[in-house]
Amino acid sequence: MKRNRIDIITLGCSKNLVDSEKLARQFVANGYTVKHDAEKVEGEIVVINTCGFVNDAKEESVNTILQFAAAKRWNKIKRLFVMGCLSERYLNELKQEIPEVDKFFGKFDWRGLLSALGKSYHADLELERGLSTPAHLAYLKISEGCSRTCAFCAIPLMTGKHVSRPIAEIVGETKKLVANGVKEILLIAQDLTFYGFDTDRKSRLAELIEYLSDINGLEWIRLHYAYPSLFPYNILKVMQERENVCKYLDIAFQHVSDNMLRLMKRNITKAETLELIHAIRTAVPGIHLRTTLMVGHPGETQADFEELKDFVAEMRFERLGAFVYSDEEGTYANTHYRDDVAAETKKSRLDELMALQETVAFEIARQKTGKTFKTIIDREEPDFYIGRTEFDSPEVDPEVLIEKTKKMTVGDFYQVKISGMNGFDMLGEF
Repeated sequence: MKRNRIDIITLGCSKNLVDSEKLARQFVANGYTVKHDAEKVEGEIVVINTCGFVNDAKEESVNTILQFAAAKRWNKIKRLFVMGCLSERYLNELKQEIPEVDKFFGKFDWRGLLSALGKSYHADLELERGLSTPAHLAYLKISEGCSRTCAFCAIPLMTGKHVSRPIAEIVGETKKLVANGVKEILLIAQDLTFYGFDTDRKSRLAELIEYLSDINGLEWIRLHYAYPSLFPYNILKVMQERENVCKYLDIAFQHVSDNMLRLMKRNITKAETLELIHAIRTAVPGIHLRTTLMVGHPGETQADFEELKDFVAEMRFERLGAFVYSDEEGTYANTHYRDDVAAETKKSRLDELMALQETVAFEIARQKTGKTFKTIIDREEPDFYIGRTEFDSPEVDPEVLIEKTKKMTVGDFYQVKISGMNGFDMLGEF
């Protein structure tokens, strides 16, 4: 156990990761050594940033808390703090069930953790953080919360309504990151496309992207977590015209049948969905779309599922993830619908959908063989340099494996020719 060392463990999404990084910077300013998701936890203080999105995430968060509660009982750590979405949603229950935790903090009151340690919050470091990502890339959160009313989603119960950050503040944080060597910014929010609606009754996402793309030294801007309804079409012109805005968009469609879109309260129809996809691909040729789909939502019939499969086969999404419906207490679906799709049916539908997508994704990737792409090098391994093209987001998308025939520098860009495939990853030559 190392004195004045704090181990931060982050569970869940990249939005949580940003909170942990901001907290880490505050800890360092107060004299602590901080490790994030270390292979071996050695600090006398442990902070767990939890996720409460679906049942699997909640279970992982609870199990992690219990693991370190036991470590505290065995005197392997001195103090244990819990923050984040699960803590926000189940604060009172967690206090009663896991008394070993010194204090629980919600999603937005983690600054109080410093007070609990007898330390001060440094307001002058508001826009700084201790990056846990490779030094050349960073996630940038442009808003908090969500004002959508999807039937299945518990996130608004934990985060509240959408609150956009001021453009000047986001630009200021980005300039600090770029000055410290960041070359790729991944814009994140629960709903990027709602940015500005809460303050100006219109999307200001395109305006924000233009400001960011003007920052010298920022090579790539990547957009994550768009929403189909009220989609701001003006961002497409920016994506096409600005070279440093990646032709990549993460947009969750969830489903396509009108029956399911209505039950899910997605505020969009199948016809509007197809029109949107066509508009995106027409305005930004070559764009790679990442989407998320759900199977097993209450009311999903076999016909609905067949329609979803046809959608995946026809749209040929470059990137696709899927998950099964999780009945979350307090949501509209939980209180108004019966969870009427059997667990085994949910799983078989998920497996069938992903098997279909694997074929699509492999065919798309194989078509890149012989072509050359601007590639950023993320890391060096014994046999390969590992990179990504503008069509690949870190951790979730395929990588480019480049044989070490020439010296390459992590964090730099190179023109790499795709020579073949290694599973879903690509082999490259430089």
